[in-house]
Amino acid sequence: MSELLFSSVRELSGLLTSRKLSSRELLDATLTQVDRFNPSLNAIVTLDHDGAYANADAIDARRANGQPTSPLAGLPIAMKDLEPVKGMRTTMGSPILKDWVPDYDSIMVERFRSHGLTLLGKTNTPEFGLGSQTFNAVFGATKNPWDLAKTCGGSSGGAAVAVASGMLPFADGSDMGGSLRNPANFCGVVGLRPSPGRVPTYPSINLWGTLGVLGPIARTAEDAAWLLSIQAGDDPRTAIGRCGDPTVFREPLDRDFKGTRIAWSPTLGGLPVEKGVRDALQQSLKRFQAIGAIVEEAEPDLEIADNAFQVQRALHLINSLGGHYKNHKALLKDTAVWNIEQGLKLTGAQIAEAQAQQSKCFERMQRFLTKYDYFICPVNQVLPFDITTPYPMEIDGTPLKTYLDWMKSACRITMTSHPAASAPVAFAANGMPVGMQIVGHFGCELEVLQLVHAVQLPLADRRARL
Repeated sequence: MSELLFSSVRELSGLLTSRKLSSRELLDATLTQVDRFNPSLNAIVTLDHDGAYANADAIDARRANGQPTSPLAGLPIAMKDLEPVKGMRTTMGSPILKDWVPDYDSIMVERFRSHGLTLLGKTNTPEFGLGSQTFNAVFGATKNPWDLAKTCGGSSGGAAVAVASGMLPFADGSDMGGSLRNPANFCGVVGLRPSPGRVPTYPSINLWGTLGVLGPIARTAEDAAWLLSIQAGDDPRTAIGRCGDPTVFREPLDRDFKGTRIAWSPTLGGLPVEKGVRDALQQSLKRFQAIGAIVEEAEPDLEIADNAFQVQRALHLINSLGGHYKNHKALLKDTAVWNIEQGLKLTGAQIAEAQAQQSKCFERMQRFLTKYDYFICPVNQVLPFDITTPYPMEIDGTPLKTYLDWMKSACRITMTSHPAASAPVAFAANGMPVGMQIVGHFGCELEVLQLVHAVQLPLADRRARL
C-alpha cells in the first residue's frame, strides 16, 4: 500500500472511479503513512479522522449507487494551516490563534469539498506564513525528508513534506515571495505559483491584490496540474482574473520543445547564489537541451523589484496583521513586527514609487518574453540550511541585510506577476534536491507545467530516503 501512495493522481483517480480501490482503503493507507512518517517530520499538524472517514464512506456510497462524482473525489488532502476550515482548528502557526475554530470555509476548502476530496487535516506553516522556514511556537518545526537536520523551506513547508514523503498525493499552498516554489525546491517536488487571478482567493483583505496567490504542490507536473484543475476557475466574489475552463489542466502535458527558446540566468541580476546551487543548476541545463530547447544566457532587469516587494509586503502586513500588532504585539514573532513597523514608516511617495516599480517589473518581463518562450533561474539562492537557523545571514561570505534576502530570486519573479514553478531537476553535491525556477508568459500556467513535465527528474530518483 505504501507503493500505491506514490502512484500518480491520474492512476489513483482511475482506480477510485473504476472501484478497484475504495476511498476508505486509500484513506487507510494514507493514515498509515502519516502514522509512520509524520512523528519525525511534523508536516501534518491537525488530523480529523472522523471527518475524513465520513467523506470517504460517502464517496464510496455514491459510486456504489452509480451516482456521478468528480474524478478527484476520494483523494486525500490536508489544508495549509492558513486556510480557514469550518469546524477545524486553524492556527495560522500563531499563538494568537492557537485555539481558533472557524465557522466558515475559505473558497479553496469549498472547492475541495465540492469535488469530494477527503480533508484529513492541516499542514504546518510558519507564523502567518511569514518566512520560508517552517517553524512556529504552536507546533514546532517541520523537517526536510531528505535530511531531518535541515529545513524544508516554507511557507507551504508542511504541504511539500507531506507530498514528498507520500503522506498526500498533492497539497494546496500559497505564495507571496516564494512560499510554493521554495519548499518544493528544498523537498524535490513541484510547486507552481500561478498568475494572479488564475486561482481565486476569498475571503481576502485585498480583493485587488496580486502579491499573494494560491496554487498546487505535487510530486510531478501532471499531479500539480490535476489539482490546479479544481483550484482554478471563476468566482463572482473575486475581483481579478477570469480562468475559463480549468479542466484543460487534466489533458496530457506532453509537447514537442524542439527549437523552444529559453533564457537562463544563474544569478538573476547579480544576486549572491550559493555555489552548490549554481553548480547543480548549471548541470541541469543538459535536461533542457536534451528536449531540443535552445538555451542562452540572458535576463530581464528586475533590480527595482527588491524595493517594490519590500514595500508591498509591508503594506500587506499592515492590512492583514495590523490588529494583531496593536493588540498582541508581544505574541508576534520578531520578523513580523519588524515588517509591520517598516510599513508604518512608509510615506505616500514611497508607496507610489513601489506601485510604479511593480508595473515596470511586469512590463519588463513581458518585453523580455517577446524574445524567449521561457525564462529560467534559481528558485532560491541557497541549499536547505540547518533547521535551527531561522534564516541565512550570509551567502558564500556575502552578508545579507534582511530575513528575506536569501530568496530575492523568488521575490523578484513575484513582482512580475508571471507564472513560475519550481521544477525538480537536480541534486547538489551534498545530496539535497535543487529546483529550477521556470517562468512563463503571463496567464500561461499550462505551458509552464508542460516544460516542468519535460525536464523534471524521474520520480523514482526523487524518493526521499526516509
